[in-house]
Amino acid sequence: MVRRPAPRRLRLVTLTSDVGAAYAAQMKAVLLRTVPPEALIDLTHELTAHAVPEAAFVLWSMAREFPAGTVHLAVVDPGVGGARAPVAVECRDGSYLVGPDNGVLFPLAEALGIRRAVRLDPARIERPGRVGTTFDGRDLFAPAAARLARGEPISRLGPAHRLQPLRWPAPRALREGAEGAILHIDRFGNVITNVPVGWLPEGGTRVSVRLGRGRERSLPRAASYEALGTGRLGVLGSSFGLVELTVARGRAADRLRVRVGARVRLGWRPRGMMVNSEGPRRR
Repeated sequence: MVRRPAPRRLRLVTLTSDVGAAYAAQMKAVLLRTVPPEALIDLTHELTAHAVPEAAFVLWSMAREFPAGTVHLAVVDPGVGGARAPVAVECRDGSYLVGPDNGVLFPLAEALGIRRAVRLDPARIERPGRVGTTFDGRDLFAPAAARLARGEPISRLGPAHRLQPLRWPAPRALREGAEGAILHIDRFGNVITNVPVGWLPEGGTRVSVRLGRGRERSLPRAASYEALGTGRLGVLGSSFGLVELTVARGRAADRLRVRVGARVRLGWRPRGMMVNSEGPRRR
């Protein structure tokens, strides 16, 4: 009896981009020539256009939980066709990352452990009939991801390369508060800061918030959107484990007129101080 070789383990391929559904479909058309449809997972294609640090945060947040060995393809690439390097990264858990070396891959690569990286060589990878220089997601990154998903060694895709780092602004703890920045605004308009929710004091019911040079607001702290109440602006702990500014069933980003990257200062009042929306007053 002839024993058939065991089938190669299927690698999942995730796709993350700012290109929208139509351009994403073109990347998937390339992948589907060799990768079965059940192996493709869209994380998002609606990221803010060209916003590399925010995209890096979202990719890091979502992709870390996927099984070891997954291929993560990320295309947020304002420098497409320019000097930035196209890269693939092999991680210590056996996962692979593919995309531009503009920082979008770096936080996830660091979290998974960087084993090695290569600069993709278009002469070895590009699909036949490339048109123009504006869509490496379709013409270079998707073919490279497909080859890695099939089990091809990363060394065949190009020479060794050192990734460019990307660091988010670090929050700073204060005696009675914290300073930080806005990392992400989700599709519901929730504003995600870089301040860990664990920094909020236990039992506090209000948090003062100042965005950039704007005025200070005193906002209620809630455990859930429902507890906050429809239409109310407040503070809660996000699913990222970070402090979130939100409007229950509304859009906090619109109410606050804030963008990613804005500075934020949070404060919690000393005991004996009552706070309302007009300002503090003594008991």
